[in-house]
Amino acid sequence: MRKNFKQKEPQNRINYFIKSQTVRLVGDNIENGVVDIKIALKLARELELDLVEISKGDIPICRIVDYSKFLYDKKKKEKELRKKQKQTQVKEIRLRPNTDDHDFNFKLKHAKNFLSSGDKVLVSVFFKGREIAFREQGEIILLRFAEELEGVGVPESLPKMEGKKMVMMIKTKK
Repeated sequence: MRKNFKQKEPQNRINYFIKSQTVRLVGDNIENGVVDIKIALKLARELELDLVEISKGDIPICRIVDYSKFLYDKKKKEKELRKKQKQTQVKEIRLRPNTDDHDFNFKLKHAKNFLSSGDKVLVSVFFKGREIAFREQGEIILLRFAEELEGVGVPESLPKMEGKKMVMMIKTKK
């Protein structure tokens, strides 16, 4: 036997592990209301099911169900909820202060695709060497990029310098 082994308490208390003297019974073919724990356990035994504590409180809410089926349904619901959630990703588009119009339009098209699929776009202008003197050009490019994306996205933040690059975050328009 392992030392310092503590058995993990189940998420929902069942049957005799419910510590309260009275419980609120809810369910389909059961009379709903506050009853004594002994009566609730007797009812569960007669139906050959388990008394499961659904929520804790002064008077815990309990349901008479098959515990393994209850756990299965609970896991199934959680899996469905996780499936419906969408993780938003941040896609980065890199530009230079002297980016040509064709390249600009090409990257703009990609940004529109990213925003339409629900992702955020981080647009950044990199400055190499002496290009850092042309900060105004970088800011103009970023503001022009945001203006072109006006129908699809909204700037989350204004252009700001981070080291040798100027960045701006754009999120989807609701």
